[in-house]
Amino acid sequence: MMVEVLKAGLYDTVQDLGRCNVQQFGMPYSGAMDIDSYKRSNLILNNTANSAVLEITMIGPMLKFHSETEICITGANLSPKVNDKTIDQSCRILINKNDVLSFGKPLHGCRSYLSVVGGFQTEKVLNSRSMTANITSSFRLQKGDVLPYHTTINKNSLKTEILKVDGFDFHKPVIEVYKGPEFNKLTSVQKETLFASDFTISSESNRMAYRFKEQIPNNMDAIITSLVLPGTIQLTPSGQLLALMRDCQVTGGYPRIFQISESSINLMSQKIFGNKIRFKCIN
Repeated sequence: MMVEVLKAGLYDTVQDLGRCNVQQFGMPYSGAMDIDSYKRSNLILNNTANSAVLEITMIGPMLKFHSETEICITGANLSPKVNDKTIDQSCRILINKNDVLSFGKPLHGCRSYLSVVGGFQTEKVLNSRSMTANITSSFRLQKGDVLPYHTTINKNSLKTEILKVDGFDFHKPVIEVYKGPEFNKLTSVQKETLFASDFTISSESNRMAYRFKEQIPNNMDAIITSLVLPGTIQLTPSGQLLALMRDCQVTGGYPRIFQISESSINLMSQKIFGNKIRFKCIN
């Protein structure tokens, strides 16, 4: 059983919860950018917590299912359709053999999550199916790729309830942060600017890091290369802020001024280029 990629989207990857306990070898964590939406997608299908899903960014693919299954789509609303008929999100959807899933206009959010019963059975590297550059054989889906899955469906028990989720939560501008290890090296003016200003997400943002258009005047010294994590915000010598995301490196030499809360990493991952955010300190 498999799904075939008839047309690739902007940036489609298979993701699970990522790779743990290998960071000492320089491996990024990877995994779903929006963990909340990822978990919800698997939960609705009664999948195991680490089942692999398809993470779809902004412009979705066209997929043909070669056998019957059930799917669920959560996260960003990218106008999903089965055989050109609009379908609901956050609920179980029965898919028949040769059905085609496609996506249209993005209505809210940036990343959508497609799960199938039992999860996608793609290659596993270092105990994870998450696609990552230089680790897995490919780092994004291309036209002609096939994703295997296996499933047994009981149509009599097919649930149709929809889990209501307020998609406009993705528009909330406040990103909650903790003070980072080098926060106290900031001047009072820098601190005031960081909490009083709006920051615009740059088009250079990706799964490794989000960048912002606005800059903070900075004369801080570099630090000895030290641990960084998804959610670490670094301040570069040029005054640019880097919010590290799921595919980030594991060490860095720029001052670590903030650490984004887990819930706000999920929120940040649903922001699109041009969105404005504001930092709020929670410690």
